[in-house]
Amino acid sequence: MATETTFSIIKPNAVKKNVIGGIIHKFEENGLKVSAAKLVVLSKTLCEEFYAEHKARPFFGELVTFMTSGPVLLMALTGENAVTRNREIMGATDPKKAAPGTIRALFGDNVGENSVHGSDSAASAARELALFFKKEEFVNR
Repeated sequence: MATETTFSIIKPNAVKKNVIGGIIHKFEENGLKVSAAKLVVLSKTLCEEFYAEHKARPFFGELVTFMTSGPVLLMALTGENAVTRNREIMGATDPKKAAPGTIRALFGDNVGENSVHGSDSAASAARELALFFKKEEFVNR
């Protein structure tokens, strides 16, 4: 198995509900380590760049409005097969369809406000990490 780093966001609804600690605990108890993190409010411009692949979709404007509505926690998560592991820990996009015990089942409100984002591939992780973090911000111990 390969140690890798993936990208995750704890979304505004989860930050507002004060469940950051519970979400990070789920990552840690499942073998992922927070190797960099920052609490920020995304600018509209940066958010639109991040979600550029969804620009033509009807939900794009609502997504940007939601993701810029309050603080988010940006994280680099490191561990064995981190991209795949993170996807498993998060659960299905729709919290109602997410497996019991997954982050989205526990903390998500609906499909749009499902509490977390995670990179869907190693290529996406590299792009997303580069957008939000400088390499020297990662702590790999």
